[in-house]
Amino acid sequence: MNSLTLCADDYGLAPGVSRAIRQLIVAGRLQATGCMTGSPHWPEAARELKPLDGRADIGLHLTLTDQVPLGPMPGLAPEGRLPPVGAMVKRAVLGRLDRAEIAAELDRQLNSFEAAFGRAPDFIDGHHHVHQLPGVREAVIAAWRTRLNRRGWVRSCWEPPTAILGRGVDWTRALVISELGRGMRRMLVREGVPHNRSFRGVYDLSDRVPYGRLFTAFTDRPGAATLVMCHPGLVDAALVAADCVTHRRESEFHYLASDECGRSLAARGLQLTRLPI
Repeated sequence: MNSLTLCADDYGLAPGVSRAIRQLIVAGRLQATGCMTGSPHWPEAARELKPLDGRADIGLHLTLTDQVPLGPMPGLAPEGRLPPVGAMVKRAVLGRLDRAEIAAELDRQLNSFEAAFGRAPDFIDGHHHVHQLPGVREAVIAAWRTRLNRRGWVRSCWEPPTAILGRGVDWTRALVISELGRGMRRMLVREGVPHNRSFRGVYDLSDRVPYGRLFTAFTDRPGAATLVMCHPGLVDAALVAADCVTHRRESEFHYLASDECGRSLAARGLQLTRLPI
């Protein structure tokens, strides 16, 4: 296979992130983006994204960590703020999530997507990959059936360990995320939910390794339905206030927008396409 899909996370998180993602969609460098519909910046970001509808898959980036939920969640966010990812994973693995509460917040975020964008999302994934956790994945599959009417796709974060080790990029983190997604992958296959077959793009979001080198590793020899996650953005005050990952987003944006990126893809005969499902 010589095609792959680049998917930008966190659309709507801050105006600079949204602006960078739109520019990359226009340039043909992104084929999908997941939207954080609980963000106060989402309604305006949705209006600016709507003219690009059809040029990329536009999905829901289910947010259950670090931000403010759209409605009351006394179990998960008793003080009005969602927990950090480590605490969320621990609660999920120990079976301490209120599934009805999770399903209700997923519904609210889907309602917010539809109200601002005028239709259901093309796919569902999750901020910090929460959509694949036990206690959350069941609600996501149910939403795919009812809210998406069995259309669109759901992100799978499972990847064969041999492939992760072969890339040699932050393999400990990538293996943990993949293993947490093993149960979700089984559910997607069993339920007949369209999903990507390969998942790449996991690293520590630091500047230790130039992004161009990481991009080459993530896009090397793609198989069928390969999805590469990325986090491009431009730093502004809203991003600094909302998230700890800032300037690395600009590194990703500038590389993905560059001629160097285009030359790298062309030299290896790679094409960027929407996820073939």
